[in-house]
Formats: sequence, C-alpha cells, structure tokens
Amino acid sequence: MLRQAAKIVDIPAGTVLFRDGGACTSYVLVQEGVIRVQKTAENGREIVLYRVEAGQSCVLTTNCLIAQECYAAEGIAETRVKALVVPAQTFRSLLARSESFRTFVFSAFSTRIADLLLLIEEVAFGRIDVRLAGWLRQHVDQRGEIHATHQDIAVELGTAREVISRQLKEFERCGWLALHRGRVCIVDAAALARASQSAPVI
Repeated sequence: MLRQAAKIVDIPAGTVLFRDGGACTSYVLVQEGVIRVQKTAENGREIVLYRVEAGQSCVLTTNCLIAQECYAAEGIAETRVKALVVPAQTFRSLLARSESFRTFVFSAFSTRIADLLLLIEEVAFGRIDVRLAGWLRQHVDQRGEIHATHQDIAVELGTAREVISRQLKEFERCGWLALHRGRVCIVDAAALARASQSAPVI
C-alpha cells in the first residue's frame, strides 16, 4: 500500500510546505535536507519549534492528520529537500492496519513531543544568557565563528532581537566573543562553556 501510494518529491530551498491555518493533505518523511518548523506570534515574533531532518517526519503533520485539524505553524524547506510523500487517506489506512507503521509513527511522535516540552521549559523558565551561551557553543564552526544575524539567533531562541543584541554585547564586553556584521567570532570558548552550564553567568 505504501509503495503504491507514496511518491518522492524534490523541494527547492525556501519553499513553504505548509502555513499556519492550512489544511494537511499528506504525511512527509524527509530523505534528504532540512525542513524548519516555526511559529509566528501576532506581534511578529518568531520561534523555531524544531527541524525535520533525514529519516524524520513532522510531528505537527502527524498530529494534524490524526486529529484532522489544520496546521498551527508553518514549515519551510531550509535546504533542498527530497521527501517521501504519502496521501492522508493512505496514512490513516496504514496507521489502522500496520503495527510496524504505527510503531514508527508514534515513536517519532513521542520523541518530538519530548523535544517540544524541553523547548517550552527553556523558553518559559530558562535564562537567556545561559541559553544563548549554549546555542553559540552548539553552532560554532571549526574556525570559531557563527554565521547568523542577531535576528536569526532571536528566532532560534524565541526572544526579541534587542534582547539578543544586548546579551551579545555583554558577552563581548567580557571578552568572550567579537561581534561582526552577520557573524560572531568566539574568543573564549571555555568561558562560554562555563556560562552555558552555570547559574550566575556574568
């Protein structure tokens, strides 16, 4: 049933796969590339909820298909994406008939829900200085640089650009990093590591 109904699609980078309030018509399993799922508030602020990478499916899509509801966020192809697309009706039939398919779907679903709960906890209760230090450590390249604007980082951490700019400047004042247009250069990785794990950071 899966072989007969599924098709492989090639999606260019930047394509909007689904929008907030849009109908869900298919189940997508990413084979190559990355899909970014994000939520935009009424005031225009954005937060990245999660990314769907190779071998993964979108928990929001799964939820919409099971509950037969519309999307509550938007999904954008962050890179070129190759994906296996299964029509909604086939997805529901497989879910009802195949134990192995159910196990796969709900295993992926539970893992992503746990990630989302962690994100909610971090946004609601986490200190922005600690979260920012941790994010910088995770995204630094081999040259000790992060290529991202203050707005990009704000979206990733679910806060305002002004908050990120202020905290980055404080990190720079401490000698931990150097700020440049569109990139951040790490100067003291050890200090950032301590900052991402400790209580009082500065």
